[in-house]
Amino acid sequence: MHLDTYTISALVDEFMDTLVGGRIQDVIDVDATGIGLEIYNHQQRRYLYISADRQTPRIHMVADKLRRGIQRPTQIGLLLRRYAEGGRLVHISQPKWERIIQLDIEKEDAEISIIVEPMPRRSNLIVVRDGKIMDCMYRVGADENRYRVILPNHPYEPPPPFQDRIDPTQATLADIDNMLETAKKGSDKLVKLLPRALYGFSPVLAKEVVFRAFGDLDVTVESAESSALLDALQTVVQPLNDREWQPGIAEQDGVTVAYSVYPMTYLDGWHPVHSISEAMNSYYGINEGPDAYNEAKKPVQAAIDEGKIKYRAKLESLESGLKDDSEREQLQQSGELILAYQYGIEPGQTELVAQYEVDGPELVIKLDPELTPLENAQRYFDRYNRAKRALDAVPELIEEATQDLRYVEQLESDIDMAASWPEIDDVIRELRKMGLIDRDKKMRQIGGGNRTAPMRFTPDGYVIWLGRNSRQNEEVTFKKANPQDLWLHARDVAGAHVVIRDDGRRIPEELVEKAASVAAYYSKARDEASVIVDVTHIKYVKGIKGAGPGMVTYRNERTVTVTPQNEEVFEDGS
Repeated sequence: MHLDTYTISALVDEFMDTLVGGRIQDVIDVDATGIGLEIYNHQQRRYLYISADRQTPRIHMVADKLRRGIQRPTQIGLLLRRYAEGGRLVHISQPKWERIIQLDIEKEDAEISIIVEPMPRRSNLIVVRDGKIMDCMYRVGADENRYRVILPNHPYEPPPPFQDRIDPTQATLADIDNMLETAKKGSDKLVKLLPRALYGFSPVLAKEVVFRAFGDLDVTVESAESSALLDALQTVVQPLNDREWQPGIAEQDGVTVAYSVYPMTYLDGWHPVHSISEAMNSYYGINEGPDAYNEAKKPVQAAIDEGKIKYRAKLESLESGLKDDSEREQLQQSGELILAYQYGIEPGQTELVAQYEVDGPELVIKLDPELTPLENAQRYFDRYNRAKRALDAVPELIEEATQDLRYVEQLESDIDMAASWPEIDDVIRELRKMGLIDRDKKMRQIGGGNRTAPMRFTPDGYVIWLGRNSRQNEEVTFKKANPQDLWLHARDVAGAHVVIRDDGRRIPEELVEKAASVAAYYSKARDEASVIVDVTHIKYVKGIKGAGPGMVTYRNERTVTVTPQNEEVFEDGS
């Protein structure tokens, strides 16, 4: 989690210097969850990008002109064109210790605020007027969060504040001692405790403090020395408290792997840059969508290609061994021939030449001169039995190799569809688990443990879940869904799991076809003119034991044939 409280504060200062007082000349729908503002200030046009993407939410300036990236404008984009375009950005603020930015805009007939909550999995972009929500990127009803409803015409309530944490700018040695003593588990890593115990702390900032204190990120709570931790905490936090920002990025193999507003000593390759927006542009990429990540995908795809070669070769070898029974037969025949000729075998004889069948070829059977004929025969029978037992295990090994190959092919679909760093990281994690990427091999991964989440849609009030990779598929099918819900998947290809929640109403066939078209779009068959999609109920979908996440079998399916379409199809008639 790089976009923490202090990074937000640095952004506020940057925006106050460059944007406040400027006129908003244009509002741009950059992508499905992102809005761009063109702001003219100090005789210069500047571009502010605000994204409520659930995996990589953010707000920062970009150097180049932002362009519309979707065909139809979003509702919130239309609203901002009405109430913000032509207005002036008069103030930018941040509630204390919160990852929230508020942009106050004045126009002749209205004063509104754009409230940006860039928190992974809970991100949102909310437009507020006179304390009431006008619209928001994600609507949250009382059935989802009874403590905080985010819906139009409802009062805006900020997230509940954290309580009973330590102010890192005022921390004393007694505070640190108490924090360590009251931790639930002494064996927990210290980097996990700090974000739970200190205001404004993120996992990334915790790593920096722990590394400066002990030179090691694996220090446990019970082994931490209080005074060293306090010294490092004060060294890191004091400049941040004084708003002495030091924006920079860490690069590895030419790829930006982290950004911060303080020097990062626990990562190699950190160096300063001119602004926090510049650092964020380098990390996230100015361009949006899959093409922005092609370079990062290349080494991942190479690992997938090697995995496919590995498992195909393993399958070929197993299947070949299943068909070739000649070696096992020869072991059995050798034992039987030794028994048949045992009385003619001389002491010290090293081989026996005999025919098993009258018209068959002669077999040359090696003998151990130290053993009796009976013991030689038994040795061949033992080898035959071991080979036979190994043969009995081959079908199971073939099934395992087949499932491994299928899962690698699913990961190939995942990396092809990946449109953010966390989605790429999901694939890297799974390849590491399979041993297809060496754990010591440097490959860009998101800091702070960000994980991608399934997409949720509510056309006509129906809830639809979409898993865009194997881990999301697992979550959609086995955690989000109920037994009667409808489940959809493109037939015979790797791809998305789509679930339509059964809320007691009849599910229209038109909605099933739309969901099927999205399942087809997020599959390896997305470029086909028409795709067959299987439809069944969740109760008929079973996970495959020992297989990777999201790998399933199912029955009682029916099919629909559709043209692949992305999730915008749910907006029609919704």
